[in-house]
Amino acid sequence: MDATAGEPIDADVDVDVLVIGAGITGIYQLYQLREAGFEVRLIEAGGAVGGTWYWNRYPGARFDSESYSYQYFFSEELLRDWNWSEHFAGQAETEAYLNFAVDRLGLRDQMQFDTRVVSASFDEASCTWTVTTDRGVNLRARYVISATGVLSVPYRPDVSGSDSFEGEQYHTGEWPHEPVEFGGKRVAVIGTGASAVQLIPIIAAEVESLTVYQRTPNWCAPLNNGPITSEEQEEIKRTHEEIYENCRRNFAGFVHRASKRHTFDDTKEERWVLYEKLWNEKGFAKLLSNYCDLMTNKEANDEFSEFLAEKIRGRVDDPATADLLVPKDHGAGMKRMPMETQYYEAYNRPNVTLVDLRTTPILAVTKHGIETSDGETPFDMIIWATGFDGFSGALLRMDIVGQRGRTLRDTWIDGPYTYLGVQIPAFPNFFVVGGPHVAAGNFPRATEMQVDFVTGLLTHVRDRGGQYVAAEPAAADEWTEHVAEAAAVVLIAESSWFRGANIPGKPKRYLPYAGSLVTFRKRLAAMAEEGYPGFAFEAPATVEA
Repeated sequence: MDATAGEPIDADVDVDVLVIGAGITGIYQLYQLREAGFEVRLIEAGGAVGGTWYWNRYPGARFDSESYSYQYFFSEELLRDWNWSEHFAGQAETEAYLNFAVDRLGLRDQMQFDTRVVSASFDEASCTWTVTTDRGVNLRARYVISATGVLSVPYRPDVSGSDSFEGEQYHTGEWPHEPVEFGGKRVAVIGTGASAVQLIPIIAAEVESLTVYQRTPNWCAPLNNGPITSEEQEEIKRTHEEIYENCRRNFAGFVHRASKRHTFDDTKEERWVLYEKLWNEKGFAKLLSNYCDLMTNKEANDEFSEFLAEKIRGRVDDPATADLLVPKDHGAGMKRMPMETQYYEAYNRPNVTLVDLRTTPILAVTKHGIETSDGETPFDMIIWATGFDGFSGALLRMDIVGQRGRTLRDTWIDGPYTYLGVQIPAFPNFFVVGGPHVAAGNFPRATEMQVDFVTGLLTHVRDRGGQYVAAEPAAADEWTEHVAEAAAVVLIAESSWFRGANIPGKPKRYLPYAGSLVTFRKRLAAMAEEGYPGFAFEAPATVEA
């Protein structure tokens, strides 16, 4: 695979649309715009396509959405010619799929890799954007679409002495392409989020010792992955349309059928039978096929959390360790639930130790290891599984300047403010797909809705003979308020990264849209049918200071 594929964009050549990011959303956006007749280019910070699935290649990295629910559905050729090997594909297979899609669709020549955006500035006189990259090149485009992703800016806590460690250090979100050797090494993993939950069982059997530093435990449940049999493969091929429609009807975009029953419609015995059945089903069925009031009725949530706590205690031999692994500050599903394979059993190994950072905080990283309030422990390797600056981090890392010199950082100082999650007032001709206020759930199913909407909107502007589109402040006010109202009726942990709670100093706002993918899709469709109300299509004749 050629990491430099695609001709560099010449600074003297205007491009209709510049897409930033070659993850699953950026690839689809590039395809849709090309098919709509726009001159479009894509730039990507990584050395190849993949986005999350290019950077996150740590051992155990894989889907927690069923592979056949995460893929592209718009191309019969892709559906026909690609066969997933597992119900939840690993990183390497997912990266291979995205390269397969790019090559089959003939998109690679419109992409430029190893190119990170530093800044983007709007010129009001010409209604164009100038994008500056880390190569020192300015790229001029009529429209810019950021498809930088929900999880693309790894977060590493500011721990004293972390630069002084003389051993190996890695972040799960920036894993090297070269193999990492674990055999015979003393390894520390900091964090017990989704990445750590996948990583820990894989490396526990290889290392000499593994010390896991946990700040906040998560409710985790079995992924129940397995190979796709030939019979299952035939069924998937035969029912692609049905799978897609199931995802579109599911409030979170998954294949699982939602229940219409309320928790206390059934006896406790009947409820426990359902919980046990869901426990043995694949992926997010534990939440999405559960009782319909699980995420709105705290009493109902408390009971399912009790069931999960029983499961954790039954899988972890040491009662004290099991108690540390049972969350006390939130209920099941109030943070995005990691799906695991033998995660809890890893703590039964004699070479695995769990450290509770609430009672034994890290004081510093030293030359030889980690110092806590209990003293120093030497390590050969430290793995930071500390998550991401989600949803807004990649956008705010770029220096984006709109009308009247207004920066995106200043605009979002109190949290994201958007219209439909696709545009921000005072930033004409700049769009976001797969960022704040996108519907929460199986994100490719949500972001494809935004891609289709933005493509239709730009086609609408072009067909009217225009070159300008801007979200109106009143429309963004209404939408941002609606996002907050939708989040208010759902049980969400105060410590959730969906609120930005994992990033010090970040405003605590619910970042995605909790009102369901079904509602999100209907809202976007209605706006398109009504001629895109809430958007202005004429640049102001004069700009007030």
